[in-house]
Amino acid sequence: MKSTPNQYGTVAVTLHWLSAAVIVALLTSGFLSGYASSEVARKTILAAHVPMGLGILVLTVLRIGWWLVADRKPAPAQEGNALQNRLARIVHTLTYVLILFVCISGIGMMALTGAADVLFDVTAGPLPDFTEVGPRAGHGLGVRLLMGLLALHVVAALYHHFLRKDQSLARMWYLDDKA
Repeated sequence: MKSTPNQYGTVAVTLHWLSAAVIVALLTSGFLSGYASSEVARKTILAAHVPMGLGILVLTVLRIGWWLVADRKPAPAQEGNALQNRLARIVHTLTYVLILFVCISGIGMMALTGAADVLFDVTAGPLPDFTEVGPRAGHGLGVRLLMGLLALHVVAALYHHFLRKDQSLARMWYLDDKA
């Protein structure tokens, strides 16, 4: 369950990949809601988006708590140069910060507009105009910055896996009990 000096443990790996899947679903549903052709379609998409947003908030808090209370991260991979190692730490830290920021700004939009009542009852009337509340701008900017960081994260993982062949990506996968 716990990490070793060179490998992430089962809990960390599961939280990482579950978070990745939920974030992809959130990004997809968030952008789809903006392009929805009808109010009902938009409400339906957002009615899935909001609970997933709360889910990623819980997963992120669990991940942070796991590292603070129950587990130690493996030693940092020192596969690249000092600049790459520092950038990796910065990207990971900023990713956590942005996930929390985007979740909080989403909650702010819901609270300030009263959208929850409308979202979970498609007959309750039109959605509020989210652009009228302050957290909307931060939510949109935060999502775009997060997308950039996640793209950088994926490109770096693929670079290490396919070009450097240094097993960095394997550290964030399940241990093989037969090895």
